[in-house]
Amino acid sequence: MRFAQYSAFTPVLMALSILLVLGGGYAKAEGGSKGNPMRKASDLIHKQDPPKITPRVYDILTPDTSRVYVSLSKQRAFLMMGDEIAIDTPISSGKAAGMTPTGNFTVEEKDPDHRSNIYGDFVDNKGRVVRSGVSLRIDSAPSGTHYVGAPMKWFCRIKEGVGMHVGILPGYPASHGCVRLPADIAPLIYNKVKVGTPVEIVN
Repeated sequence: MRFAQYSAFTPVLMALSILLVLGGGYAKAEGGSKGNPMRKASDLIHKQDPPKITPRVYDILTPDTSRVYVSLSKQRAFLMMGDEIAIDTPISSGKAAGMTPTGNFTVEEKDPDHRSNIYGDFVDNKGRVVRSGVSLRIDSAPSGTHYVGAPMKWFCRIKEGVGMHVGILPGYPASHGCVRLPADIAPLIYNKVKVGTPVEIVN
């Protein structure tokens, strides 16, 4: 009789034991144990694949034959000649949905040393930064300061307030709407496009 009772409860005891073991492992994985602290959010950010250049295509590409394709979901931009890819590069686009517009555009302006007329710093008359990361849309200059726009090297405007330029790529969408490019890739794209070059941006 005792053996029969033990046998009936054995599966239940085994199930409870498994749950306890798994629960303990889960707690450790989630940082429930002092020996296994939770991972920082920065450790979990997906780092983008590096740029890829195809010399065979890039070398024969001209501003008359180039086009730019941008995928917001992939966070990649492609400098292309027809269906061939000359440059495949990571980007950082608008941090909120709709900040980087989708559709068909053209390069409207090129400026190798462009500065933002919206985002930048307030500096004093000696050039020292008093307030950084300001927006002229919402911030007012403190007394005795003036506005200096953020640098946007190798800027290619594709729409009012939106362009492609050198910027920080943290591994996710983080801009105010522009398409940020790596510092070593932006001039390569800049040199192969002209005012009028087609730019297609898709989700």
